[in-house]
Formats: sequence, structure tokens, C-alpha cells
Amino acid sequence: MTSQTTRAALITGASRGLGLALARRLATDGWQLIIDGRGADALEAARVELARHTKVVAIAGDVTRAGHRQELAKAAQALGGLDALVNNASLLGPSPQPLLLEYPLETLEQVYRTNVIAPLALIQALQRSLKPGARILNVTSDAGVEGYQGWGGYGSSKAALEQLSHILAAENTAWRVYRVDPGDMRTQMHQEAFPGEDISDRPLPETSVPGLIELLTGDRPSGRYMARSLP
Repeated sequence: MTSQTTRAALITGASRGLGLALARRLATDGWQLIIDGRGADALEAARVELARHTKVVAIAGDVTRAGHRQELAKAAQALGGLDALVNNASLLGPSPQPLLLEYPLETLEQVYRTNVIAPLALIQALQRSLKPGARILNVTSDAGVEGYQGWGGYGSSKAALEQLSHILAAENTAWRVYRVDPGDMRTQMHQEAFPGEDISDRPLPETSVPGLIELLTGDRPSGRYMARSLP
């Protein structure tokens, strides 16, 4: 990381779930934050909570929109650059998950725009604001490497993000590029993936945060990691 005492991170999809859990930890650790999310009310509630600990810029919007990404880039420049970017925003797709032969292709395009194109587009928009040694965490899933029935849309989009991250790391050795699987979590998205099922046995997102912190602050090489397997 840089030698500056005040570090800055941009977290997408930070109004709830894993993004909010990570933002809470970074805020208490003194990081300055830029957070985004599609729901303006939930994002503002997150901003108010986090602002008790640190400087927070909240920008509501959709990361698939170029104008929104430019707003995030301007905010990053105003902070003096970023030590970390966490591409956490994601789209599940239909609920329940359909088989590939029945998957609406227009919806599949939307899933890919959110889960694959938008993370790369945001990195492109932020490339001049990412400091040397900056960490890029692209949140993926075991669905991107396993052949789960019914997960062809979301899973294949995460597989594409995995390979995109792998190549990005090879092409940009000044950054650490991590593709990180947080594991199953008790989140709204996970509930949407299993409608009507009891997911209370899944761990809360906070259990995956220490692994993300290890990647953000440690000295691990670019690569694929499982968050809950890290110290």
C-alpha cells in the first residue's frame, strides 16, 4: 500500500450486504470512502452511519451507466486518488434461477453488463486515480468455477469476471488484482437465489470481511482467493 496514513477506497454496492459490512470495517479503521448503490435511501442511511467514523462520499446510481461511473471517477480525483477499488455490485438475474435453455437472453445481457462489463468500465474510468500498489478486489463466486444447475447466467458472468481479473493482473503489475470468493452469505441476493428457503444457517457477510481486509492491507500477490480461508 502507499505510505500515507489516510487511505481511500471506492466500494460499489455498499448500501447493504457484503459491501456495507466491508465499508463499516474500513470506516472504523479510518479509511476515507466512496460508496455507491442503486437505492438512494439505503445508500444515504449507510452514509450517515459511516460518516460517524470517517469521510464518506455517497453517490447513488447504476454502475452500468457511463455517467454514473464518471461521477465516481471525479469523486476519486477529489480525494486525491484511491488505494483500493472493490467491485462488489452485482446482479443475480431472474429469481428463481432458470435453466440456460430457458434463460431470457435480454436478461442475460443485463447480468453481463452489471457483473462483467461494468467492473472493467469502472477500472478504466478510475485508472488514473488508482495509486501505485492499489488493490482491486473483484468479488466473484464459486458459481463462477463450479457447474451448478440453474446458475448458468450468474455463474458464467462470474467466470468471465474471474478471467478478466486474471488477465488484468498480468497486464498491470503495478496493482494487486484479486478475484475473491466471499462464500455463501446470509444476504438479500442469496435469499433471492433461493426463494422461499430458510437461509438462516448461512454466515453473515461480516464473516467474510477479515479476508477482504487481509487482501486490502496485506502483501499477497494478485490471484484468486477464498475470503473465509484467509487469516
